[in-house]
Amino acid sequence: MFSAQDYTHMARAIQLAEKPIFSPHPNPRVGCVIFKDGFILGEGFHAFAGGPHAEVNALNSLSGSAEGATAYVTLEPCCYHGKTPPCVEALIAAKVKRVVVAMLDPNPKVSGKGISLLHEAGIEVESGLLQEQAEKLNVGFIKRMKFSKPWVRTKIAMSFDGRTAMLSGESQWITGPDARQNVQLLRARADAILTGSGTVLVDNPKMTVRGIEDSNGKARQPLRVIVDSERKLDRGLEIFQQTGQCLLAVLSSSSKDNFSSNVTVKCYSEKAGHVDLNELLDDLASREINEVHVEAGSRLNGALLSSGLIDEIVVYVAPTIMGSEAKGLFDLPGLSEMKDRVQLSIVDTRIVGRDICFKLRPEY
Repeated sequence: MFSAQDYTHMARAIQLAEKPIFSPHPNPRVGCVIFKDGFILGEGFHAFAGGPHAEVNALNSLSGSAEGATAYVTLEPCCYHGKTPPCVEALIAAKVKRVVVAMLDPNPKVSGKGISLLHEAGIEVESGLLQEQAEKLNVGFIKRMKFSKPWVRTKIAMSFDGRTAMLSGESQWITGPDARQNVQLLRARADAILTGSGTVLVDNPKMTVRGIEDSNGKARQPLRVIVDSERKLDRGLEIFQQTGQCLLAVLSSSSKDNFSSNVTVKCYSEKAGHVDLNELLDDLASREINEVHVEAGSRLNGALLSSGLIDEIVVYVAPTIMGSEAKGLFDLPGLSEMKDRVQLSIVDTRIVGRDICFKLRPEY
């Protein structure tokens, strides 16, 4: 049985894991609290890939000896040498008495092995405390480890009558400044931003993280992925002029592929007349992409949804009417009867400035 004290300190570890604005891609978000004799001796979280893990940061922040202490960790401590040494070794060397773990690591290199090594060192280990909350921190990492697919989150801004763009394609701006800034946070936590050629041609977007910086005054830019099945795009567009890497997903190569060095053009298989989105997401998972943030039009959104590839939909609803000729959210031909509809579960609802934000999950 876990005590009230255990719940308090694990809840704090989860808060710490949520602190980094930018994803520690390709690693999971992890927080750690070290507690002894009624006091928190140290805290830490994994801020960025290649940097110290949460347990090491917590040990480095100690205000006293960790010998005999309890370490609360949101994810099973790692047990292999990567860019940093194993956290298991650090906890053993610190002579902690007990380790409480929220969830096992889904990475087969670690899963169960980290706990076993702690047991072998004579450390008491308990797991499963606030497991559901810990899993929510790393939905993308978990999905990639278990299913070799990234977590796909699509963002849509719509009017009160369910429209995302005027008939002309004009869509800037449906929502207010608070919602648009909130979207920057969604972009920042993602490892890749996915859009289609139609959106790029109409809006000429940058698809970058803006107005958000880390402690060093920098903004990490996710990989920008553009589906251009019909080869409509050219190198002069804004999306190709930004810092950071771009992946252009096409069906066939062209002698006109003269993009700059930060743009990779890759051919994928064809499905229903466009790039095979399953194959594309498999490729992104192989590139260690945990979370994909989608900002696209109804065609790409519809293709993703009809293929069962969207895990989460974030919809910002503006208090405005755009009329019957404006464009809808998803291009889903063939839905003629009520039994064909896609059912959604509402996960969260909140007010963002003048708009309402819904977080939903498709029930495939």
